[in-house]
Amino acid sequence: MEYTINEERLTADEYIEFLKHTDLGSQYPKERFYERISTLVKKVSISLVARNKEKEIVGVCFGITDFSYWLFITDLGVVRECTGKGIGKSLVNKLLELAGGKENIIMYTCVNENAIPFYEKLGMEKPDDVMVYNHAEWTDFVVE
Repeated sequence: MEYTINEERLTADEYIEFLKHTDLGSQYPKERFYERISTLVKKVSISLVARNKEKEIVGVCFGITDFSYWLFITDLGVVRECTGKGIGKSLVNKLLELAGGKENIIMYTCVNENAIPFYEKLGMEKPDDVMVYNHAEWTDFVVE
C-alpha cells in the first residue's frame, strides 16, 4: 500500500471522523470528549498523519515530548482496513525520529491488551518504574 507521512494538524472533527474507522476510538473518556479532543489536536507536541494516494487519512500518531529525553505516544491508530501494512510502525519510527532519535529518547505509551504484541515487535517492554496520578472522570465509550 502506498502512503505518505507528514507532520499535519487535524481539526477535532477530522480526528473524530478518523477515530470512527479505527480501534483507537475506545480509549477516550466520555466526559468533555469534544473539548478534550480539540485541545489534543491543537497542542500535542508532534502530530503525524499518514495518507494514501487518494489523500485519505489511513493513520495518525501523536506524541508529547521534551525533544531531549522523553517521548510519550498519546495516540496511534490505523484505519481498520489498513492494519498490518506497516503504517503503524512507520508512524512510530517517524515520531521517534522527530522527537530526537532512538539514541537520545526514551519512549513510553499506554496500551490496551490487544496492542501489546505490536509494541513488543517494536522493541518496547513493560516498565516497572512508572508512576500514575489519576483522578480524572473517566466513563468508557466508543466513538461511533
